[in-house]
Amino acid sequence: MPKIAAATVVEHRARQHDVLVAAARDLLAEGGYAALNFSALAARTGLARPTIYSYFGSREDLVVALCEAEFPAVAAETDRAVAKATTVRDQIAAFIRAQLRVAQQSRYRIAHALANAPLSDEARQRIMALHRDLMPTAVPLFTEAGHPQPALAASLLQGLINTAVAAIDAGEPPRRVTEVAVSAALNGLAQA
Repeated sequence: MPKIAAATVVEHRARQHDVLVAAARDLLAEGGYAALNFSALAARTGLARPTIYSYFGSREDLVVALCEAEFPAVAAETDRAVAKATTVRDQIAAFIRAQLRVAQQSRYRIAHALANAPLSDEARQRIMALHRDLMPTAVPLFTEAGHPQPALAASLLQGLINTAVAAIDAGEPPRRVTEVAVSAALNGLAQA
């Protein structure tokens, strides 16, 4: 019988789960979706492949678990930044800056690594639901600002942020992209 590295089996399994998720995050950051497979995960963690299958039935299940673990951390960082701002305009700017800062950190590049991954429709729907439920949204900010269509405004803002991430990925200086994105969101593109 294998030894457990915790006071209880439940605690041991939770730790092993966390180790596997962290290793999966690292593999995705280093080599994209193609690098994330159970053989590489076994080599990275020292666990046998059958053990990994006892935690995740498939690579897609692992990816969903990774999103479950990482999205709340991104949300918390964004929420902290927004909470420090005092006016709605400053909160929107903080929201954008936090999102773009987080997008540059390799541990949060999950969405980027999975964008073109050959995931099933079911897995994509599960990830989209997690994104919707766990990621921060600017709807409350636009609601507080009295915007007549806060959900649409938040959706357009997220599109701007996604485009800014793509510009940074293409080599544009992150600071410049961030400031242009903030200006565009707050003042319109003519002012940017």
